[in-house]
Amino acid sequence: MTTKNIYKHSILILDFGSQYSPLIARRVRELGIYCKLYPWNVSKEKIILFNPKGIILSGSPESATLFNAPCISEYVFDAGVPVLGICYGMQIMAMQLGGKVEISNKCEFGHKQVKIEKDITLLRDIQDNISFDGKKLLDVWMSHTDKVTLLPPNFINVASTENCKFAIIANIYKNFYGLQFHPEVTHTTQGISILKRFIFDICHCNSEWISVNIIDHMVETIRHQVGNDKVILGISGGVDSAVTAILLHRAIGDNLVCVFIDNGLLRLNEACQIKNIFKKIFGLKILHVQAEKRFLKSLSGVVDPELKRKIIGRIFIEIFEEEANKIRGVKWLAQGTICSDMIESSVSITPITNIIKSHHNVGGLPKKLKLMLIEPLKELFKDEVRKIGVELGLPDDIIYRHPFPGPGLAIRILGNVTKEYADLLRIADAIFIEELLIANLYNKISQAFAVFIPVRSVGVMGDKRKYEWIIALRAIETIDFMTAKWVNLPYEFLSYVSNRIINEAQGISRVVYDISSKPPATIEWE
Repeated sequence: MTTKNIYKHSILILDFGSQYSPLIARRVRELGIYCKLYPWNVSKEKIILFNPKGIILSGSPESATLFNAPCISEYVFDAGVPVLGICYGMQIMAMQLGGKVEISNKCEFGHKQVKIEKDITLLRDIQDNISFDGKKLLDVWMSHTDKVTLLPPNFINVASTENCKFAIIANIYKNFYGLQFHPEVTHTTQGISILKRFIFDICHCNSEWISVNIIDHMVETIRHQVGNDKVILGISGGVDSAVTAILLHRAIGDNLVCVFIDNGLLRLNEACQIKNIFKKIFGLKILHVQAEKRFLKSLSGVVDPELKRKIIGRIFIEIFEEEANKIRGVKWLAQGTICSDMIESSVSITPITNIIKSHHNVGGLPKKLKLMLIEPLKELFKDEVRKIGVELGLPDDIIYRHPFPGPGLAIRILGNVTKEYADLLRIADAIFIEELLIANLYNKISQAFAVFIPVRSVGVMGDKRKYEWIIALRAIETIDFMTAKWVNLPYEFLSYVSNRIINEAQGISRVVYDISSKPPATIEWE
């Protein structure tokens, strides 16, 4: 069977270090177009090899007015494809092509209204309102301190705001466009429509990056890569490892061996649930390894979350290798690593980007891995993985189950990890999730969990003074898990959950609720 070329119509995103860069990628992918983030200083040879239909220049925390500001490869302007600069991307494009950028005495942050002065293909039939003088208006999201003050040759001014004369610029002969605002964020109400115009009407892309095509491509790729070798996969019950398992099983059948490692850091009754789902429903080969003592011993006294992740990753790999040595023909280790794991671990991303946190399946791998590594999902974002899960026929309680970190409760227990802390946290977390399900709130939020805080707090129970531990509850809503907002859960609900946890988790005297968004906070506490 010949599969469709899902990479034929693609968009290259040059990343200048903006927190919104992955969001640009998500928006392009949502339109059924493959795209990839490359650092701003990517070589000409890599751009040619990628062969994009168009190029998007991201924003940046840097200033285009600086002497050593990150610049665009001159090849980008000679590649013969359309270019769209966003915020910093527009400013640095304008400067390099002969325009001028200055620090503005009036910065623009938040909602702004853009007035369209000229109608061009990029904005055809796109508007939010009409001004008193009959001009089209766009409601957009601005975030900039610099602004273009002189247009490059052959560029025209398309739109402006009160404080920004050049809010949209264009060279319609070369299909170079600049937006001072961010079309990728939901606050720009017509942002997706603008990206559609650029991708479909200007770059002439076709939507090939869709679930059924991705699945066919992955299955064929796995078969070609693995051949008749056996593959070992660590399965956790989360959607990432579940989709990885079904894809591999579809590609190589019984040559896939799944290993479920009970590290003592799982949620309540999780081991039984996972075995029932994957062994009974999907008929997968599953080896169950009890390893609680091994993990807890290695984590004893370790308080640095980065070190926790690396220790857990190392032990996982050691166990996989040990199990693989018992099975003849195993040469591959499969992992459910997804794109956001790679981004947050700062793998293959612009040097401007800092490591947010190492994921145990990214940062914990030994340099001399005895098994070859296969990661079918590493180019996919979470919502893409879920769509593929639906196409593969996975049940909703797996596909829409809230994410659970690979290191498990180890990074939801602040500081030192002990069995006592893990057992208390398991009970509190189970109560929280159970009540969210009962209240029909679980599927309305993206992720919810409890955190163990190793700080004793005074309480009174049964007329006796107690000096016991604290549990924090966290619930967030997000589209792509790169940014997230805390959920405003009803007070009555939180009160009831708090009461249950204090009464049923013996050793907890206080419950608090986390109201931090990402950024600046991360979703997990560690």
